Amino acid sequence: MTKQEKVEFVIKTLKEIYPTIPVPLDHKDPYTLLIAVLMSAQSTDVRVNKITPLLFAKADNPYDMIKLTVDEIRDIIRPVGLSPMKSKGIHGLSHILIDKHDGQVPKTYEDLEALPAVGHKTAAVVLSQAFGIPAFPVDTHIHRLMYRWGFTNGKNVVQTEKDAKRLFPEDIWNDLHLQIIWYARQYSPARGWDMEKDIITRTIGRKTVLNDYYAKKK
Repeated sequence: MTKQEKVEFVIKTLKEIYPTIPVPLDHKDPYTLLIAVLMSAQSTDVRVNKITPLLFAKADNPYDMIKLTVDEIRDIIRPVGLSPMKSKGIHGLSHILIDKHDGQVPKTYEDLEALPAVGHKTAAVVLSQAFGIPAFPVDTHIHRLMYRWGFTNGKNVVQTEKDAKRLFPEDIWNDLHLQIIWYARQYSPARGWDMEKDIITRTIGRKTVLNDYYAKKK
């Protein structure tokens, strides 16, 4: 297969497996998505989805959030991990949204990444999932699969994002990054990987990845 044929195989296969695409983090608007994504750093979506309703019951907008203290926020979100940093970030960015953006979540990388505790990936998730702006957030799952499929050299997520944007059509980025995440979790995980279930890697995978896999299975 040529690289273009591999790209088309990935797109076609993921569309067949995930004709409708659930969004991993529960939210109702850009603000609650931003907070949920910030909380998901080094945590699982399942855990975040259990904690966000408790937080949003007290504050689901920046004006209510700043009425809580950093300690009150930390007590609620403690189970998701990194709560000291995340609680300061949530409180701080809520203040900035009110002071600089009329309480609204901004729609540019520059403004989003200027917020406390908001990195490039968080900004990309918010732009794509809250506003429908084409973005390709690269998490560990996408980074792993882009390497396994031979689409990137795996050096870092910045390079992986560049390669993904170069290979895949912009009009499907928002759906595709979610499809790859779901596929990675279900069929191509980091641990407990079963190649028999992973049709994409089995079909187009990087030769060294396939050889390593089968060598370990012997």
